[in-house]
Amino acid sequence: MQNKEIARNYRFLAILLGAMILGCIVGWISPEFAAKLKPFGTVFINMMFCIVVPLVFASISSSVAGMRSRKRAGKILGTTVAVFVITGAIAAFIMFILMKIFPPVLTAWEDIPAEEMGEYATLSDMIVNFFTASDFVGLLTRRAMLPLIVFSLLFGFAANLAENGEGVITRFLESLTNVMLKFVKIITFYAPIAFFAIFAGLVADYGSMITESYGRAMLVYYPLCFIYIFTAFPLFARFGGGPGAVKVMFKHIARPAVVSLGTCSSVATIPTNMEVAEDTGISKDVSEMVIPLGATMHMDGSCFSCVLKIAFVYGVFGIDFTWGQVIPIILVAVLSSVGMSGVPGGGYIGEYIICSIFFPAQMELAFPILVAIGNLVDPPATMINSSGDYVVSYIVSRYVDGKDWLQQKLGALNKV
Repeated sequence: MQNKEIARNYRFLAILLGAMILGCIVGWISPEFAAKLKPFGTVFINMMFCIVVPLVFASISSSVAGMRSRKRAGKILGTTVAVFVITGAIAAFIMFILMKIFPPVLTAWEDIPAEEMGEYATLSDMIVNFFTASDFVGLLTRRAMLPLIVFSLLFGFAANLAENGEGVITRFLESLTNVMLKFVKIITFYAPIAFFAIFAGLVADYGSMITESYGRAMLVYYPLCFIYIFTAFPLFARFGGGPGAVKVMFKHIARPAVVSLGTCSSVATIPTNMEVAEDTGISKDVSEMVIPLGATMHMDGSCFSCVLKIAFVYGVFGIDFTWGQVIPIILVAVLSSVGMSGVPGGGYIGEYIICSIFFPAQMELAFPILVAIGNLVDPPATMINSSGDYVVSYIVSRYVDGKDWLQQKLGALNKV
């Protein structure tokens, strides 16, 4: 039964990857035929571009507008979000260093019109463009994703203040979100055909450089995820739980890690994480807030992949990946991975953010490359994301229940 569940959860991913591989084979064997397939990929990309604005607005504003209690467990919530952001930034910085040492793309893909990328904006322009568009109409474009996110958050807060999470606007936003999710699901059924056509065209145009580049990217990403579990997680556990915490953490972390790999879903791992948190002695009010929030906001593995995606496309276009870009790249990684992963059905929104900030003139080419990387790294990324939710509970417990919370729990258990 468990094997059938695992197969069902990975079926679509396998179909999508199979379509990409088949497309690569066709593009390699018959470049002329592959060129004729490109419109089938463009149709998918254009459909996704058309729905991204209403999807982001509806999903973010509805989730904020629907909050029932703004005062509940303020200390836990504030600490939790702060820890999510800090650990996400640490993960992004680690990947940035690795991308400097082991760039995934050594040679720019041929015939890429890099000169169309445009000049970098000044710092003041970046700050203005980060938060705002010039007018409301300017928000209704895929190239203004960050201002749209800010607007959606503020709109959601305003609706919540006006209606306390139960008014007409809130219900409308929730209904619109459900409609957009169904819309995404309908379009996703077409994705295997689209990615077959897209990668047939990419291989026809750029040949063996694609296989080499993706291979190098995976050789960096997969080992990093396992190294992170055995280095960063023990440090987080020791900081949060004090002496003996690392041993306790490794005793329990295998269960959520295995479940996340089997389900390929952070949300599906919530019950297991709640169980191991209870077994560890983490306070119930801490685990009930940290773990559900973590399933949608704590995405260290996604921060890894975000930086990898940016470095990969930089290499494709022949753009230098310099230390001067470390701050904006980490900020975008944290925002798109920590802030946006909680958007229901928003699996492609991170890619939109990356494109709109770093590759606005090359979105049609950059987007499928980014999505392909996301699919390739999804299983280990989910494992890091999900099992990390349990580890973060140690840190939050330190600030909520005191630095010796674990020793007190262990001492109480020993007396029993």
